[in-house]
Amino acid sequence: MRYTEEDKERTRRRILESAGRLFKADGIGGTGIAGLMSDVGLTNGAFYKHFSSKDDLVANAVISQLAVQLSRVNALPPGRAGLQEFIRYYLSPEHRDNAALGCPSAALLNEISRHSTEVRQAFTDSFAAFIDALASRVNPDNPTASTTAVTTAFALMAGTMQISRALTDTTLADELLRRAATDALTLLDTAANQN
Repeated sequence: MRYTEEDKERTRRRILESAGRLFKADGIGGTGIAGLMSDVGLTNGAFYKHFSSKDDLVANAVISQLAVQLSRVNALPPGRAGLQEFIRYYLSPEHRDNAALGCPSAALLNEISRHSTEVRQAFTDSFAAFIDALASRVNPDNPTASTTAVTTAFALMAGTMQISRALTDTTLADELLRRAATDALTLLDTAANQN
């Protein structure tokens, strides 16, 4: 049976999906090529048919994971209702307790910041597109005016998620999530009224 370009692309997507999930669950440093390829059902040698190095994989996985997050934002209802839905889910116990299926920023920022320029640039470019999409939802008439507030609100959300995941006191962690959701929505409401 002949291995087509379509097959190769499908396999590459499977590797990226698995890498994104495993990186978010176990960390980039905690995920080896052998374990990743085993998760996909392939040999280690097959890895190099798709990626030149682990850094290449990490950069592409970051891009892929942020694209998934962007598509979720783009699928939200328009206006404040969609933003509220995004914030409430993002800052929920369900998201906190399922890092492997959640936001790559909240799960991986500490490792991305220590990675190669290639990985950090991939994050920077994809993050900028994500922030632009949120800013366009917050202030459709002048998204640029709300970019700083949107970035600040998202930083609050990602940082809160990281702290919430680190706490052993579930009551405190849940309260932290609720308070941050209120504060993030307030920031975005203020940004929506900027000209």
